[in-house]
Amino acid sequence: MTLARDERIEVELPGGAALVSALLTVPDNPWSAVALAHGAGAGPEHPFLAGAAAALARHGVAVMRFAFPYREAGRRMPGPATHATATWVAAMAALAGWYPTLAIAAAGKSYGGRMASLAAASGLIDPAALMYLGYPLHPPGEPAKERADHLPGISRPQLFLSGTRDPFVQPPDALERVVAGCPDATLTWVPGGDHSFEVAGHRRAGEVIGGEIGETVAQWWRGRAPQRPAA
Repeated sequence: MTLARDERIEVELPGGAALVSALLTVPDNPWSAVALAHGAGAGPEHPFLAGAAAALARHGVAVMRFAFPYREAGRRMPGPATHATATWVAAMAALAGWYPTLAIAAAGKSYGGRMASLAAASGLIDPAALMYLGYPLHPPGEPAKERADHLPGISRPQLFLSGTRDPFVQPPDALERVVAGCPDATLTWVPGGDHSFEVAGHRRAGEVIGGEIGETVAQWWRGRAPQRPAA
């Protein structure tokens, strides 16, 4: 049986502490846990993330979706990157507190994944692995503005899931080059997929698409998760 519960996480920000929402999806006897962050334009309740969380839970993974402070405050535009990385610190600490014996990975859709990578590269968090669901390598139409210099400095396993039509990774061989330069990284393409992993001419609900992505993540994570929690 899978249980769902709502939590609140306290995030230490320069201007004081802030509380953000967290949604937990927990199967019986989970063997690992994943913190799952939303993209810049949608919150943790988005159907795509709900589908991904449900798929991971079916594979025995406890999943915590959480909000960044700007989203919690009702704003549409992300705040400073330091606010996002501080939220990642709080999210990983909360999940480790609830499940201290489990290996914990960090995952995120687009912006949420990139913020996890910044937190990991700077040593603020040390997840057992990182999974990027549509890593935004550069702003659409601006391939010269890559956001990848920090990625090779991450020693933990990294999974990049990306659509071949994603405007944030054009041309696709740019992402292939970046992934090849990381010490332990896997790139999985979704043929014909855009930034939301939608395929032209094959319209599906966001929860269904998220479920398919979650299945891919779960299979990769099962093969890479440590037998004991990461140090």
